[in-house]
Amino acid sequence: MKIVDIKSELSEIVKMPVEAYFQRKVHLQEFIKKYEADDRAGVVKICQSAEKTIAEIDAELIRLEGMYFYERENRNKYPVICGVDEVGRGPFAGPIVTAAVILPNDICIPYLNDSKKLSHQKREEIYDLIMEKAVSVSFGIHSEKTIDEIGVGKADSDAMKNAVLGLSQPPDLVLVDAFAIPGLSMKQIPSIKGDAKSASIAAASIVAKVKRDRFMVEMDEKYPGYGFAKNKGYGSKDHIEALKKMGPCEIHRKSFIHNYI
Repeated sequence: MKIVDIKSELSEIVKMPVEAYFQRKVHLQEFIKKYEADDRAGVVKICQSAEKTIAEIDAELIRLEGMYFYERENRNKYPVICGVDEVGRGPFAGPIVTAAVILPNDICIPYLNDSKKLSHQKREEIYDLIMEKAVSVSFGIHSEKTIDEIGVGKADSDAMKNAVLGLSQPPDLVLVDAFAIPGLSMKQIPSIKGDAKSASIAAASIVAKVKRDRFMVEMDEKYPGYGFAKNKGYGSKDHIEALKKMGPCEIHRKSFIHNYI
């Protein structure tokens, strides 16, 4: 077989969808076994690349094992565990979006991490997987008008509470990024940078960000000129310049932009 065809075969394995991430290892092992006797330099190099990918998969499994620490430690006492996170405290425009997610006990989703550490493409892929596999997903959203009326801190905690209460199954334990949510009766464990430590919080972080990002892309079409599709409402240089030139639109947070208009 031509080296270019062998390389293409490996590429097809590596490009398997995210839901088949852990099956890649089996396919890669079979690939190496198939070509390990071929001593052509190009084939040896391709097999080494396959071995490197296997090592990366093993490393990801170890990392994910750590991401499920809180869930494992508390599952016996609290069978139903949800993770909660928010996106959009700091932008000049658009809503604050929170999410609560209950993951199945027997699922391991690759790349689960703080949403800010993932590429746009990875977030979109994992969003679809979470929405398909999760026991329950619920969103809590407060508009820019509510943020202006009650303050971003109150809007944030209230939206997170709404997300938890909107779950189809009441959780026994709430894992939440940074701080406990006022007004909830169930046990909570707040964790600083929890979206990088808990699979459930990471899942909430990802679905909240994707939902908000998609909304801001829609708002870019409705309110052109501010660059919402790119900046997602955050105070980028171009966004500030557009504010000074055009003034605010309907989804700007008046309490955030008074120094720029």
